[in-house]
Amino acid sequence: MKQTNETQNGSAIVIGASLSGLMTAIALAREGIHVKVLEKVGSDHRSGSGLQVDAAGFHATGTEQLLRNLASGGRRSIQLWSSIESRLRKEVDGDSKIEIRYNTRVELIQQNETSAWVETMGGDVIQADIIIGADGHHSLVRRHVSPNNPEAKFAGYMVWIASTNEDVLPEYMRPRNKHPEVTMLDSLNGFLFGSIINSLDTTDNRRIGCTWYDNSRNDLLRSLGCVEGNVVNHSLKGPDIPGETLSELAAVVSSRWEDPWKSAMLHALQTRSITGTPIKEYLPDVLVKGRVALIGDAAHVPAPITASGFNTSLQDAVELGKCVANGVHGNAAITALKKYESERLNCVRDMVQSGKSYSRSFGLSSD
Repeated sequence: MKQTNETQNGSAIVIGASLSGLMTAIALAREGIHVKVLEKVGSDHRSGSGLQVDAAGFHATGTEQLLRNLASGGRRSIQLWSSIESRLRKEVDGDSKIEIRYNTRVELIQQNETSAWVETMGGDVIQADIIIGADGHHSLVRRHVSPNNPEAKFAGYMVWIASTNEDVLPEYMRPRNKHPEVTMLDSLNGFLFGSIINSLDTTDNRRIGCTWYDNSRNDLLRSLGCVEGNVVNHSLKGPDIPGETLSELAAVVSSRWEDPWKSAMLHALQTRSITGTPIKEYLPDVLVKGRVALIGDAAHVPAPITASGFNTSLQDAVELGKCVANGVHGNAAITALKKYESERLNCVRDMVQSGKSYSRSFGLSSD
């Protein structure tokens, strides 16, 4: 009897169903790998800020073209995190080689010469030929792959992130159709990137995105437990921001910003639809240990000033797909992941390093 591609090419566990995990699952499945995606939270769609998505290059593979089409219609633009996630998930749901298990928290990762497996909080043991960690900047998989360098480090500053539907603004304040997608403004103790976020879904209004870099709130972050030592624990959600801080931010916005960014940000402050995110960085020493590999924010966390995090994660997924094209049974798994590391490690290290000089001048100088 003829074997199917699934049997010939092997199996993978992807830990994490964020953008990197979904893109990785798609790339692996296109090479005939059967993929189980394990996500610790439920299936509710999540929100996020705008992301810069690049267009596919001249020599882009079919997988890269597909992923960039799903992300932005194949063109360079700013896209909402939630819109990208929705389109990627739809693609995953339609692929019979991919299974997503929500509410499945991984507690232990193990491997031997012939396979790799995880143990979940529910007591299940799930086995595969390879394991890919796409579980973000607090990655459990990273602790297995790089136990001597397990944590992303606080960069010494934060960003306030807000995204507001343009229809909450008076019509005369809304940006014109040919308004630049990204505008940079100076601000006290930092600066602002304003963005016009166009949805691929024609039923949605454009959104006004504000990303405000702020190096003056480290004491606040530490007092609220967002940062301990040099480790970022969590972001500061709108409902948890002290009223005094909101008033201080509103005063700066009113005196220094211009519309539409001013009105959009003031609306976000009034409605507490804003998040304060401590910036972290992770410079990897390795990406692979045996049958286990890292991808996306689990593998590298750049300063957002580089505007390269999403596109680098997409390229990780594309390169991993190329490397597993001959399957991952037996020793082929070790060979494939070693090749992936050799292709990506120096690239992602350079990308993270490119943002570190900014962090040294802007972030750490405020401590």
